Amino acid sequence: MIRKLKIYAELVKFEHTIFALPFAIASVFIVYKGLPKLDKLFWIIIALVAGRTAGMAFNRFFDLPFDKLNPRSQNWASVKGLVKPVEIFILAIISSVGLMFSAYNLNKLAFYLSPVAILLLVIYPLGKRFTNFVHLILGAVYFVIPIAVSVALLGRVEISAIFLGLGMAFWVAGFDILYALQDIEFDKKVGLHSIPSKFGIKKSLVFARTFHFLTFIFLILTGYFAKLGTIYFVGVIILSAFLVYEHSLIKENDLSKINKAFFTINGYVSILYMVVVIMDVYF
Repeated sequence: MIRKLKIYAELVKFEHTIFALPFAIASVFIVYKGLPKLDKLFWIIIALVAGRTAGMAFNRFFDLPFDKLNPRSQNWASVKGLVKPVEIFILAIISSVGLMFSAYNLNKLAFYLSPVAILLLVIYPLGKRFTNFVHLILGAVYFVIPIAVSVALLGRVEISAIFLGLGMAFWVAGFDILYALQDIEFDKKVGLHSIPSKFGIKKSLVFARTFHFLTFIFLILTGYFAKLGTIYFVGVIILSAFLVYEHSLIKENDLSKINKAFFTINGYVSILYMVVVIMDVYF
């Protein structure tokens, strides 16, 4: 059982929840101006973990025919047959139900809106079949997170949650472009769509940098409309320095540091943002 759980965790890259979870917790403190009741926080975290697991499972399920052909994914549990396709699909469905159940325990509006999030999780892995801007579909998934937090805690959508959602959307879309650079030749070969496969490396880097500049702008606007203070704005400037460093690691003729930029730096960015928001709200 433990071995199987480890395989499932590897399948959905469970450790990458660190990208989304700190932003979700930051959303809680921004819209609620403090720590809500623990049961509310609990169900928000469960909803996010369930939603991300569902998204990754849908991704692995729908992408399996391509993952079997891609040299980069040959060691994945789904490709090696350690997890059967039906198991992946069942995991996606169970996780989706977990998301809806968590939303139900928050409030009725959150429950009624939860299928929208699930729909986006299904559309994203299919998006690379019909649009070069599939990265923005993933961005839309992250846009929903602070909106959902606001609905769950307040029963309405705060304007600060909208700007934070936009910041998160362009943040994740930007680094998804960088990640897709690894598959640029494969995507062209099999007919999958992405900004890198359509526009090439040089223009893709411009797209990613533009998206991350927009992230900085929207995070500043988040602080303004949420009436946050000096700690927050100084923190966002420091955070932007991490994003600049991330882009300095990836060059048109050298993509060897993509994993460092994608996994390490973005983990730091999300955790830093959460810490800065909590410090600003309390101090």
